[in-house]
Amino acid sequence: MNDDGGPDRAHRRPKGMSDATVEALGSLSKALETVERARGHLYSFHQLTGGADLELDTAVEQLRDAGHGEWADRVQREIVGRNVIPGHWTFQIVEAYNATYYEPFRALERQARDDLAQGRDHLFEAEMKESRRTPGHPQHTAGPDDPAGQPGT
Repeated sequence: MNDDGGPDRAHRRPKGMSDATVEALGSLSKALETVERARGHLYSFHQLTGGADLELDTAVEQLRDAGHGEWADRVQREIVGRNVIPGHWTFQIVEAYNATYYEPFRALERQARDDLAQGRDHLFEAEMKESRRTPGHPQHTAGPDDPAGQPGT
C-alpha cells in the first residue's frame, strides 16, 4: 500500500506499461487459471478412476461369494487394471499433460509477466479492485494493512 491507500507496489503497473499490455497479461493469467482448474479436474479423474479400479476388487470378491465365479473372472480379466486409453493408466495421462502442456504454459506465463510487468501479478484485477472500491468504507480497503480498514481510524 502507499500513502493514497491504493494497491501495494507489487500490484501497481510499472511506469509506461500500457492498458493493452495490462489487459493482455490479464487474459493470459485468466487462461492459466482455467488450465489450473482443468488440471484439478484431471487429478479428480485420476483419483476417481483409481478408486473405482480398487473398488472392483470388492465387486470381484462379492461376485465370487454370491456364486458368480464366471462374472468375477470376467470383471477381473477385462476391467481390473485396464488401460483407460491405449497404453496408459491415468497417472501417465496426468504426467504427460503436466510435461507437455501445463508446465510449459505456466513457465511462459511467468516469463511474460517477468518481461512485460517486472514480475508483477494480477495487475488487471488490482486495477479493477481500485475502480470498484468505495473510499472510506471499512470493507473496501486496498489491502489488509490499510488503516481505513481498522476499527476506530
